[in-house]
Amino acid sequence: MKVAANLRAIAFAWCFAFALVADARADATLLNASYDVAREFYKEYNPAFARYWKQKTGETVKINQSHDASSKQARSVADGLEADVVSMNQASDIDMLVERGGLIQPGWRKRLPYGAVPYISTSVFLVRKGNPKKIRDWDDLAKPGVAVIIPNPKTAGNGRYTYLAAWTYVVLKGGSEAQARDFVSALFKNVPVLDTGGRGATTTFAQRGIGDVLVTFENEVFLIKKELGDQFEIVYPSVSVIAENPVSVVDKWADKKGTRKLAHAYLEYLFSEEAQEIAARQNFRPQLPSVAKKHAGTFKKLALFSVDEQFGGWQKAQKIHFDDGGLFDQIYQAKK
Repeated sequence: MKVAANLRAIAFAWCFAFALVADARADATLLNASYDVAREFYKEYNPAFARYWKQKTGETVKINQSHDASSKQARSVADGLEADVVSMNQASDIDMLVERGGLIQPGWRKRLPYGAVPYISTSVFLVRKGNPKKIRDWDDLAKPGVAVIIPNPKTAGNGRYTYLAAWTYVVLKGGSEAQARDFVSALFKNVPVLDTGGRGATTTFAQRGIGDVLVTFENEVFLIKKELGDQFEIVYPSVSVIAENPVSVVDKWADKKGTRKLAHAYLEYLFSEEAQEIAARQNFRPQLPSVAKKHAGTFKKLALFSVDEQFGGWQKAQKIHFDDGGLFDQIYQAKK
């Protein structure tokens, strides 16, 4: 009798364990490989999408996040990180996944509204309280004695946007390409450390106390101000760059895992009114006109240019400025 009871207990335990596995398998799971200063947005967006999906389909979905510098994330996916979707801060990181092993199919921009860019940001300055170095515009960053914190343009889209904004500032004032190069060279001589991503640069400036000015995305400076109060001030330069934040299903991995429909819905919902409101709350500039109009007072108007307008697109900019041996390498090696 005792043996029989033990066998029944074991059988019950196995049945219970199997039920747990079955339930776990019934919950759909997505992995979003994203850039590092989008953490707070997706922390709020993911539960909102899960609620929407549950109401629409009855299915419970779990979204896992992976965050790092945008280009590092792209390389991780190319090297085998089986992300269902990617949410980057520049198109070239997604284009790289098109070119490497066909992980993403060409034409990814046409699969979602607004060229698959749910929201945008721009590069602005954060200075210490009182702005002791009197930093007002890009040219102030190249002055002697000013320590500038910028993430590494080789690994972070955040850093590339800063580089291109500084370069274009000179050109739009009538300067030559040679003068733009000299200016960017002087700016990077003032950079004491190159963190791999935007969040690392934030830590260096805000927590480690290094530098006089942090150049980063607008949403990041609002977050720092929110968390650390009146220790810092935001400075808007006279001109800056449109920082696009494109998204795509990773076709190879989504097809392998059978998550394509869910993955597409997850990205498509980014363009919903609810998600656009979340973007605005997280200090990203929403794309949906109705939401953008509602929050127009939140975002300061300034002269903005696109990478397409000034550099002929990301592929051209990447090749000239940021590929190995490109202008940034030449500039930074000269600094040493």
